[in-house]
Parts: sequence; structure tokens; C-alpha cells
Amino acid sequence: MSELVTGEAVVLDIRVAKVGSRAVAKTIDMLIQLSVLFAIVYWMPEPALDEAAGQALLITLMVAVIVGYPTASETLWRGKTVGKAALGLRTVRDDGGPISFRQALFRALTGFLEFWATAGLLAVLSSFVSHRGKRLGDAFTGTIVIAERAPGRRRQLIDMPPGTEHWAATLELAALPDELALAARQYLTRFEDFTPDQAERLGRRIAGQVSARVTPPPPPHLPPYVYLAAVLAERRRREAIRLQPGWSPVTPR
Repeated sequence: MSELVTGEAVVLDIRVAKVGSRAVAKTIDMLIQLSVLFAIVYWMPEPALDEAAGQALLITLMVAVIVGYPTASETLWRGKTVGKAALGLRTVRDDGGPISFRQALFRALTGFLEFWATAGLLAVLSSFVSHRGKRLGDAFTGTIVIAERAPGRRRQLIDMPPGTEHWAATLELAALPDELALAARQYLTRFEDFTPDQAERLGRRIAGQVSARVTPPPPPHLPPYVYLAAVLAERRRREAIRLQPGWSPVTPR
């Protein structure tokens, strides 16, 4: 376990991804990249260009696959690739926020040296040297790979507090970032571990940050615990609806 301070100044306990799980995730991603590269080479027609131009084109395509795949995936998928998603991992900034395009690009460029040029040896060595398991790309960009799923534990569901259903159904949740939702979830699941004073102070702080991004505001005198539980339960309900077959965000006229 390690501590991570989110951009909202909430301290979270996180599970830094282990070298083994990161290696498996990277292997999955590299197999995907190799499959694409082999397909390109196999299906590429005879070049109308001269040999040098053909080699230049092939090198360009290889760079696009080796560097472009992780860059695009981690940028658009908020720190995930296919391999990371399969292992329940995610790359985040040191403050817990989603990584930027520049960070994803630099991680991909150093990844070529760490994984492809040295067969992963450099990445493993740097991860063992770092007390937080960072490879060189993470150390230079201020990022870290975390484990979102705890093995052997079922994710605790947050139930909708009675009496808040109708209000929660009107919430606008698009501006609620994943890292703040994670902070709220950890607060709720660890509520019994706090002293009453800690629970009150932390609950008000997180609820204040959530209410600044979620509208409409909570009903008067609604306790922070109840407010956060209602927000997360409604968020989960909508996610479940989106996963249903045939769901469409467009409302029929």
C-alpha cells in the first residue's frame, strides 16, 4: 500500500501495481502490437517506391504501432491499455489525476528503450530500484501505475439511502472526476475506521468537493455520508444502464 494525494487534496490509500502484474499487462499489449506489425508486413503490397523508401515507410509504421498504440490508448482511456484493463491497472499522475498526452507520449518513447530494446530488463531493474515501483518513464513524467482491483475481494456496493432516490435521479454527474469518486468511495467503505471527528471533517471536505462538481446541490441538512452515498449509488445505477444492450444516449422524439 502507498499514499497518494489527489488533485482535490484528499489522501488515499492506494495499491501500487506489482511488477508481476505490470509485466503480464505489458506482455498482452506487446502481443497486440506484434500481431499488428506482422499483419502490416504480411498484407503490405509490393511498394511502388524504391527499397530505401519502402524501408522508411516500414520503420514509420513500426514507430506508429510501438509508440502510437500506448500513447493513444493511455490518453483516450485515462491511463489504460488493453493489457492494463485486463489486469485492473491504470496509469495516473502522482497527484491521482489522469495522465496527459505529453506524459503518455514520453512513457511510450521510454517504453521503447525499456521494453523493446532491452527486452524489459531496464524496466524491471528501474522498478526494483524505485520504492514505488516506478520505471524510468514513470519517474521522468511524474506518473505511477496503480492496481484498481484488489485481488480476492469483492467490490463493496454503495446502496442508495432511503428517501434520496428522486433527488439523486436529477443529478448532473458528468463533471465528477473518477479520482474524486474514488476518494468518496474509500471514505464510505472505511467510515467505521475513522473517529467521529475524523469522519465529520473528512466527510464535509469530500462532500464539498463533490457538490462543487455535481448539480443540483444536496437537500438542506443532508449528512455528508448520506449525500456521498446517494451520489455514488446513482452514478453506479447509470453506469449499469449504459452497459445494457441496446442502450442509446439519444432520447427518442
